[in-house]
Amino acid sequence: MRIPFQQMQAEFNRVLLKLNFTPAKAEAIATIFAENSRDGVYTHGLNRFPVFVKFVKEGHVKPDAEPTAEIGLGLLERWNGNYGPGMLNARFCMDRAIKLAEQHGIGCVAIKDTNHWMRGGSYGWQAAEAGYIGICFTNTIANVPPWGGIDPRLGNNPLIISVPRKGGDVVLDMAVSQYSFGKLQQYRSSGETLPLPGGYDKAGKLSVNAAEIIETQRLLPIGFWKGSGLSLMLDLLVTILSGGNSTAKISEGKTESGVSQVFICIKPDNGAFTDNLIEQIINYSKSSSPVDADNSIRFPGEGTLITRKRNLKEGIPVDEVIWEKVLGL
Repeated sequence: MRIPFQQMQAEFNRVLLKLNFTPAKAEAIATIFAENSRDGVYTHGLNRFPVFVKFVKEGHVKPDAEPTAEIGLGLLERWNGNYGPGMLNARFCMDRAIKLAEQHGIGCVAIKDTNHWMRGGSYGWQAAEAGYIGICFTNTIANVPPWGGIDPRLGNNPLIISVPRKGGDVVLDMAVSQYSFGKLQQYRSSGETLPLPGGYDKAGKLSVNAAEIIETQRLLPIGFWKGSGLSLMLDLLVTILSGGNSTAKISEGKTESGVSQVFICIKPDNGAFTDNLIEQIINYSKSSSPVDADNSIRFPGEGTLITRKRNLKEGIPVDEVIWEKVLGL
C-alpha cells in the first residue's frame, strides 16, 4: 500500500492541530514526519508518529515551548529546548549554526532539555541544501553496552555529517549501534532476519534476531570497541557543550526525553576547485569493483535521493496497521 506524500502530510497535520499545536508548528512537524517516510526512513516517519503523539499526550513534549538562549560566545551558542518538539528545536539550532557560519565561517549551537529529533539526517540535509557543511549529534537513552560490558550504559548516539554537492548532497546519517533501535523494531515487525548480527541474545551470543536483541537491550556497537568509544565521546561532547543531561541522567527515566544535542556548520570555499575535489573523492570511491554486479557502489545519501524520487512518483509505502492507527487518531 502506497500513500501520496501530500495525503500523509495532511493526516499528520490534522492530528497535530487536535493536539493544540499552532498551525505553523503543526505544518512544520507534519512535513518533517512525511519527508522522513518519503526518504525511506519509515522508522522515524509514519512508524514513529503514534509514539510522538503519545509523548505529547503524556506531557513529555510541550507543544507551546520555544527554545531560549542561555549563552552566546561569538561562534558558539548554548540554548535550552524547554522540552519542546525535538525536530523543531533541531531545525532551529541548525538554522542558527548556518547563520553563525555565514558570519564567522563556522558556527556551533548546543541545546539541552530537548526531545527526540526523529531522523537526524534531516538537519544534515538542511545544512547541505543551504550550501554548508553540517555536523550534528545527539545522545539518547542507554541501549548499547560498553565494550566488555553486559548492561546498556551507552546511547546509540547518532552522528550526522553532510557535504553540499551539485550532483546530489553527500549525507552520512548513522547511529553508533550496528542497527538503530528503530531499524530493529522494523525488522521485528516484518519478521525478517538481520543481514548481519546486530546485538546479543539472552545467552550472550551475537544474534540476527531483532526481537531477541530488543529484549536484551544489548545492541552491538559499530566497529565493536571503536563504536563503544565513539558513543562515549559523543555523549561527553553534547553534555559538556550543552550543559544538559548525559545518557546516564536520561536513562534514569523510563522515556527518552530531555536529551542534549550539538549542531556545527562550516562554510566551504565555493567554486570549481572545491567541486572538483568532491567529485574526485566520490568517483574514486565508486571506481572499486562491486561485490554484486547488480548493486552499484553508492555514496552516503545517494540511496536516499533514489528512494525520494521513487516515493514521490509512486507514493510512500506504509505499514497498513500503523496507517490505520494514524487515521483513527
